[in-house]
Amino acid sequence: MGAPITTIADLRELARRRVPRAFFDYADRGSYEESTLRENREAFHAIRLRQRIMIDVDQRSLATTLVGQSASMPLAIAPTGLAGLQHGSGEILGARAAAAAGIPFCLSTMSICSIEQVRAAVPHPFWFQVYVMRDRGFTRELIQRATAANCSALMLTADLTVQGQRHRDIKNGLSVPPRVGLRNLIDVATKPRWVWSVLNAPNRSFGNLEGRIKGTDSLTTLAQWISGQFDPTLTWRDLEWIRGLWPGKLILKGVMTVEDARLAAEEGVNAIVVSNHGGRQLDGAPASIDVLPCIAQSVSDRMEVLFDGGIMSGQSLLKALALGARGALIGKAFLYGLGALGEAGVATAIEIIRKELDVSMALTAQRDVRSVSASILERTERGGRHE
Repeated sequence: MGAPITTIADLRELARRRVPRAFFDYADRGSYEESTLRENREAFHAIRLRQRIMIDVDQRSLATTLVGQSASMPLAIAPTGLAGLQHGSGEILGARAAAAAGIPFCLSTMSICSIEQVRAAVPHPFWFQVYVMRDRGFTRELIQRATAANCSALMLTADLTVQGQRHRDIKNGLSVPPRVGLRNLIDVATKPRWVWSVLNAPNRSFGNLEGRIKGTDSLTTLAQWISGQFDPTLTWRDLEWIRGLWPGKLILKGVMTVEDARLAAEEGVNAIVVSNHGGRQLDGAPASIDVLPCIAQSVSDRMEVLFDGGIMSGQSLLKALALGARGALIGKAFLYGLGALGEAGVATAIEIIRKELDVSMALTAQRDVRSVSASILERTERGGRHE
């Protein structure tokens, strides 16, 4: 029997041993020199909390709402591509764990299980993430399918119109088309638990695309089609087109500047996600947490501000809330839990964050997660105390 799992890092280490290297590195690594990936985590370490004493914090509440949806805590699972290749049926397992925990789950366009498969497997509607592709007809169909599945919010990811190079993916053969070398085959052969989970899953290719794109009947040809579909002509005018197709809540992900946040507010989106794509796109961009305060101060009175990038504990979540986020999304932490232990691992990741958030709130004299402010932060070397 192994040591108890008490941190997201423990889940990461277990996932590293259980998931084939190509897929683990896809979830774990960033683009180019990975400086932004490192900044996302290091920036949190530089933020200090103010401990308070002799204040009654016996009755604490983590409950909130995210984009009009009740949530047991200010956390959601971010859209992550290829989750079903971290563990078979990964998107279904993640959605189930999120539903059980009372938090939102967002399904990626690049999921292995399809919108319909996930909807049939969970009791509650989920969010759906969409890219605007060159093939606008396919994007329209995706939005229509999300509507038919009663998805409770649509998340447009706007920071992947051109894909940042991820060196590790190329070295591992996770390229377009994929390269399956002897090293990869041996690696997979040593992961029987992973093989069993994938072979018993309903899908092993891109479920939202499979059978819908002519001439793409395999993971390789689908990957080639996708690589040519990210659209650098995307502009703010496309939001009007999406609004004409989508009647529900609209979230814009990938905002990193006050200028873009204000434009999003003018377009009437319901929420933005302050995000640098987990350090997987523009390497050299600042940590998401470093730009969050100015963005939140600029637009939080007009729409909800959510956060993404480096949430690995309840304390990092608390710091994001203190700097103006309504809630935060987890991507890597979710995938580590999934790769480590499937649905139970996702539930463990959520619970680790929940417990630490609760304890840290108590020790900073906070009773209601909706009232957390920058008053709980100490001065730091990264620009001083945020007030």
